[in-house]
Amino acid sequence: MLKKLFQSLRSPLRRAHQPHSTPQVLNGNQHPIQRGQISRYAVSVVERLQNAGYQAYLVGGCVRDLLLGIEPKDFDVATSATPEQVRAEFRNARVIGRRFKLVHVHFGREIIETATFRANHPQGDEEEDSNQASRNESGRILRDNVYGTLEDDAQRRDFTINALYYDPSTERILDYAHGVHDIRNNLIRLIGDPTQRYQEDPVRMLRAVRFAAKLDFDIEKHSAAPIYRLAPMLREIPAARLFDEVLKLFLTGYAIYTYELLLDYGLFGQLFPASAAALEQNPDYTDTLIRNALDNTDLRIQQGKPVTPAFLFAALLWPALPARVIRLQERGMPPIPAMQEAAHELISEQCQRIAVPKRFTMPIREIWDMQERLPRRSGKRADLLLENPRFRAGYDFLLLRESAGEETNGLGDWWTDYQDASDSERRLMIRNLGSKDDGPGAPRKRRRSSGKRKRAGEQSGGAGE
Repeated sequence: MLKKLFQSLRSPLRRAHQPHSTPQVLNGNQHPIQRGQISRYAVSVVERLQNAGYQAYLVGGCVRDLLLGIEPKDFDVATSATPEQVRAEFRNARVIGRRFKLVHVHFGREIIETATFRANHPQGDEEEDSNQASRNESGRILRDNVYGTLEDDAQRRDFTINALYYDPSTERILDYAHGVHDIRNNLIRLIGDPTQRYQEDPVRMLRAVRFAAKLDFDIEKHSAAPIYRLAPMLREIPAARLFDEVLKLFLTGYAIYTYELLLDYGLFGQLFPASAAALEQNPDYTDTLIRNALDNTDLRIQQGKPVTPAFLFAALLWPALPARVIRLQERGMPPIPAMQEAAHELISEQCQRIAVPKRFTMPIREIWDMQERLPRRSGKRADLLLENPRFRAGYDFLLLRESAGEETNGLGDWWTDYQDASDSERRLMIRNLGSKDDGPGAPRKRRRSSGKRKRAGEQSGGAGE
């Protein structure tokens, strides 16, 4: 269908970096989008605004995804109405945001995000005179509520494939930046000068990677060129915003490819500095463990199973933890307190870069703590561990560590058998432990994974528990 779409265009598409005031117009018979594919609430918002005398279109990712045959996860609207005017039209609307003010129109659980057409950010004296826009010394936009025309709005969007506007009333697509051309050629291309656009908002570097991974597109060479050099600018981004961006990067089903692109462009170390250091110090083990965790996360998402950031962050940060634990033990600290202190230190450092909420940092620490407790099985300890609400996540994490080559003296196999054993068999397993009990929980040398155990994380939920 896409091939037909592009062949049916009446005028040739030209490669362009800047949007034009006159858009390429695709009529209903020139594209595959059907009105029935679109949320009826989104259509309602557009038509109500149009009936009130405003311009309104579906915009950005939802149009792009519909052209690609992907079901959009949400539908956004762009309009000439100001946030206050939109709110006046909908009793179920709420104005949100300070840096970028917009409106959420609520229909039960569905939210139609509605933004006013933006203009280019003012420069020099114009910016100083404006109380609606500001940027810092490096060029990052701090506040952006300068409204403009539809043409202005297209020019200030980040990527060409997101500068597409669809009118459900006329079924026409307006393409201001030749985004259809770049969709046809599988390209992620920034609108405008890449360096300036990244400086305005460094998160655009992460968005470029995310779209490239999700759509299996290449980042156009001019858009890719400045990323490695400008990657350190991510340190200027508020840690809370980066947490949201990391979830989009790793919890949408394309985590492995995303991870590879983040490494290629020097972005991973800006998000996870301790983990990047572990990649340099112990590359094979660290890379294998992270890849296995991300592969399991992607699999669970494909299967429609739940995932949680706690397990994901526990895996991403774990390779940086053992060396810290060992240093504390060498100073005379017992294993479990050493694990707790090292975990606190590592998570605190990471939260300076990515603000992981406490509802996730607590489970991370409990999963790690379980790695020291799982080898201690004598007496009633094993049964008490089975009753621990974090046992399943801790067990899955143990299998993940073993899949990366850690030597745990068969601990994963033992716990796999123990869960399926009868009471009498369990008592015998405890008696047979002997000197194996209280064995080490820290990484040692590589081992071959046993075919007897289930894939790390698959048995109980792993990333989803």
